[in-house]
Amino acid sequence: MKKVEVAKGIHLLTMNVNDMLFEGIWEIAKGVTLNSYIVKGEKTAIIDGVIGWDGVPETLYSNLEDIGVNPKDVDYLIVNHMEPDHSGWIKNFEKINDKFIIFCTDKAAKLVSSFYNNDKVRVIKEGDKLDLGQGKVLNFYPVPNVHWPDTMYTYESETKTLFSCDMFGAFGSMGDHHFDDQLTLEEVEFFENEGIRYYSNVMTTFTSMVKRAIQKAEELDISIIAPGHGPLYRKNPQKIINDYKRFSQYANGAGKNQISILWGSMYGMTEKAVEFTEKVLKREGVRYNKLKMPLESDSEMVATVFKSAGVIIAAPTYEYKLFPPVASALDELGRKKVSGKTAFRFGSYGWSGGAEKELKEIIERNNMKWDFLESVEFEGAPTQEDFNKIEEKVLALINKMKDKVVE
Repeated sequence: MKKVEVAKGIHLLTMNVNDMLFEGIWEIAKGVTLNSYIVKGEKTAIIDGVIGWDGVPETLYSNLEDIGVNPKDVDYLIVNHMEPDHSGWIKNFEKINDKFIIFCTDKAAKLVSSFYNNDKVRVIKEGDKLDLGQGKVLNFYPVPNVHWPDTMYTYESETKTLFSCDMFGAFGSMGDHHFDDQLTLEEVEFFENEGIRYYSNVMTTFTSMVKRAIQKAEELDISIIAPGHGPLYRKNPQKIINDYKRFSQYANGAGKNQISILWGSMYGMTEKAVEFTEKVLKREGVRYNKLKMPLESDSEMVATVFKSAGVIIAAPTYEYKLFPPVASALDELGRKKVSGKTAFRFGSYGWSGGAEKELKEIIERNNMKWDFLESVEFEGAPTQEDFNKIEEKVLALINKMKDKVVE
């Protein structure tokens, strides 16, 4: 665990985690940071938990003594969000200090009781305050469904610090650079990509609520944004707000000037057409990413399609339906509410088709509202005539997606 001063009276406690599936689902190949915060006035509050504590009292004393905090003197636990990566330490903390009061939303209060059998809770409402003394005042603002119904912002008035919980977060481990003004150009690009992966994996389903949370943040006078995951923003907190605005556009059909090829092939017939498509894209100077299913992780697949302005689905008919790994990927994109993408499909069939029918069913069932060009299907291996049709449609896709490009 690392201890970093954020502002006078405020410290970050952070650690990297590299060996977990986020929410038990999402692969985090490049790790994730777990951030918590100590705010000290005359009284002391912990925001979002002491991450990485093993439950041994001596470990906690050692972690906090450098910043002048005795765990027995902690007065308040601020639970912005009850997901166990933020709150799982509470039960052990009670063994050291049973006098603290938990501040949280009404929905979180129910989970505090059911998760930890704790009733020392004060339920907050919009605009409630907690004065810690010495100028430190915490203000509370519920921002439900980003990404749990119980989530809230905590805002410290004196330093103008927004503790945003999962909002404005990113996947990716941090080294020695914890603030935006410390990041190298390579680290900025790294957290751009990991921020997109995080948003697409965790937040996309709740994009309408994310937009409301963005609006709430912009109503506050913010000098520092301190999220639960990823770097802090003190030089330009508006940047991560603008990034999240852009990500919300990606969820609704916009994307970077690139194409995702979501594909699978049984015996190489559809793969021949994929290889031809690559030649067309390279000739036209269009960036693209290949996602071979089922070899690609859902985390990477969702993130890559999410950030692309155009999507090519290359999949054959299998047992009268769409090739199952690609069908499953599309269903996952539908569950995550990745909508409005500009797309084109091609694929082979043997004695009968059927893939196209299931594709339409998936798109309609999930209300994805993707804008499809007419598909190209071919029996067995693609002929030159099939290649010509595919090229025509790929060029049309490149042209059509231009209106959706947001970098």
